[in-house]
Parts: sequence; C-alpha cells; structure tokens
Amino acid sequence: MSFKHIGLSLGLLVAVPAQAHEVWVERDGAGPARIYLGEPEAPLPDGGDPEFDHLQAPKLLPASTAALARKAGYLEVAVPAGDVRVQDDNVFKPWGPEGKKQSVVYYARAGRGEARAILPLELAPATAGGDRFVLTRDGKPVADAAITVISPDKWTRSLKTDAQGGVTVPLLGKGRYLLSASQKDEGSFDTPHGQVAVLHRTTTTTFVLD
Repeated sequence: MSFKHIGLSLGLLVAVPAQAHEVWVERDGAGPARIYLGEPEAPLPDGGDPEFDHLQAPKLLPASTAALARKAGYLEVAVPAGDVRVQDDNVFKPWGPEGKKQSVVYYARAGRGEARAILPLELAPATAGGDRFVLTRDGKPVADAAITVISPDKWTRSLKTDAQGGVTVPLLGKGRYLLSASQKDEGSFDTPHGQVAVLHRTTTTTFVLD
C-alpha cells in the first residue's frame, strides 16, 4: 500500500471537535518531554492548536510531581531517562444527547527503548529499538486493528495488526514517526464529568529514527 497525504484528522471517529484531535508526546534525546494536543499530520499553527487550552494536566506514568510548563502549543515537563508515557481522560467534556453521551481518553508514549506496554491501550515495540510494534489493550494484543503511521515528512499509511496484534512500520527516512490507534467502547463508563455511554480510547507512540 502506498503512502498518501491526508488533511483530515487520523483520530477522527465521529464528527465532533473532540474527536478530531489526538494527544502525543515528543522527546529529543534525554531532554524534556513535550505534550501536544492537535492534529499530528498537520503543521502546528502559530501559538498551538485552537483546542490546546483543553490540555491542562495530563498524567505521567509513572506518576511525577515535576511541573508542567505551558509553552506555545505544548506542555513541557522534565522526565527521567527512557520512554515517556502520558494519559488524560479530562481533555474534553462529554458530548451528545442525554443517555447517549460520549467521551474520550487519550494515551501517549514517546520512545521505543522498552519492549513492554504499561498504558491500558498502547503501541509498544516488540523488541527494543525495533520497527515492529504491538497494540495491546489491558496487556493483551489486539488483532485486526487499524494503525496509522505518520512519517517525518507528514505522509501517512494505514496498516492492520496481524493475529498477534503486530505491525511492521515502514521506515522511509530519518526523523520522527508517529503511530496511532483508536478503539470505541459502548456501555456505561465513569469519567471526571460524569457517566457516558460511549468511550473512545486513542493512543499514540512517537519515536525518532536517527
């Protein structure tokens, strides 16, 4: 399958502003982590995405007391060496009619140094530093799931996980890659803003090819 550029959000699940965005983390070397809210396939607008103000207090895993510094379009935080993980279920308030409200929880990772998953929904390398990634949900691989790859030059490719939940990422050149996946659950779910009937889960992983 060839790469193609798209202008729509890769995390789009329903036609509402909350679902047109993703949370992702970038890190260069051992520097601080930068946490973004926006559309990763699109250029970052001056001053950040219009919805960036909704990103207030993402939680680092493991938990950290380090201060989050608000920059132009991202949150910056000092983190220990190694891969960085973040989750946030309080970015957007629930939307939709009563009895059918929906919400979204975001998971994000930067780095591929650890061949393990910690987040409830995570794309982790099968081997440290490798190009094969496995999508896991609560520690179990997710087969036949849609994965989107964004290359350093902002081209995209859609892949499907195999029976073991894995995909091999085509590495087309040096720079930062972003992988994303989403799942939709229906039932009854507690959120910081009350109960919802539909919960969207979106996860991203970034890594840099030197």
